[in-house]
Amino acid sequence: MPRFAANLTMLFDEVPFRERYAAASAAGFAGVECLFPYEVPADELAELVAGLGLAQVLFNLPPGDWESGERGLAALPGRAAEFRDSVDVALHYARRLRCPTLHVMAGLVPEGATRDAMHRTYVDNLRYAADVVANDGIDLVIEPLNDRDVPGYFLSRVDAAAEIVAEVDRPNVGLQFDCYHVQIMDGDLATRLERHAPLIRHVQIAGVPERHEPDTGEIAYPYLFDLLDRLGYAGWIGCEYRPATTTGAGLGWLAAYAGRG
Repeated sequence: MPRFAANLTMLFDEVPFRERYAAASAAGFAGVECLFPYEVPADELAELVAGLGLAQVLFNLPPGDWESGERGLAALPGRAAEFRDSVDVALHYARRLRCPTLHVMAGLVPEGATRDAMHRTYVDNLRYAADVVANDGIDLVIEPLNDRDVPGYFLSRVDAAAEIVAEVDRPNVGLQFDCYHVQIMDGDLATRLERHAPLIRHVQIAGVPERHEPDTGEIAYPYLFDLLDRLGYAGWIGCEYRPATTTGAGLGWLAAYAGRG
């Protein structure tokens, strides 16, 4: 049975970030995720999550200077020290929030950088981070992002992401399979879910092409949810979409899964 987590960066954006946790709980979500929780002190956020009985299931490592356009540090040559600091910050939050999974963003390809150098940097940094968080039982995930929404991102294909996971060769490193991104770049979602099922630690959904509710667009999500059940996927499904109007008005699709998590 699918377990859905509200992505609080995109959903319930009618209210300030802190208030989105209560809104998600009231809407029936048992889990939440977000891009970055760092605007709220870790202890304050942990108290909020625990008080609502929610599970914080995922967030991202600090991405560098997001406002100036940076989208991660892990594959950027020459910035290993900054990346290691970001691991420490994320681990602090993960411990307080009891969050089991962290997404490590690769970053955009900088001018003058070679893909070979970025690949080596990415693998080395992932190994470092995996070893740091292993004692806390935390998984790291990497996610390919489509080059329409995030042009220039280092990692855009799910098969390439699976190859990197294999090369990193750490038991706590796996895939974040975002159906929206994979559909845009590769398609053939069911086959790719089956192919990469042993590596998938987190799944995300949105309608394609508009990135609205998952009951809109070209993807047959009920079929994919049944497939994930057959594959034995027991993780969370993150609802990382932009509501077409308000979040509440677009939650009709969730009614079929009420009470399932």
